[in-house]
Amino acid sequence: MLYVKTDKIDEVLRERGWSRSKLAQEAGIRPASVSELCSNSRTTINRLILFKIMKTLDITDIGEVVEVRE
Repeated sequence: MLYVKTDKIDEVLRERGWSRSKLAQEAGIRPASVSELCSNSRTTINRLILFKIMKTLDITDIGEVVEVRE
């Protein structure tokens, strides 16, 4: 399964002084989408939402934010 590495996202948010709500606003997505993605509570990962988050945070390597676990 794929899991989001929330530590990397939270690290970049701390560096910018942003909350997850601010991330959602800047990325143009619902705050609930960020929350669900970062809590790994979904069984699927919406690629468009992940792309918007990565683009907003200037993350270009998907391996920095997603990992495969058994």
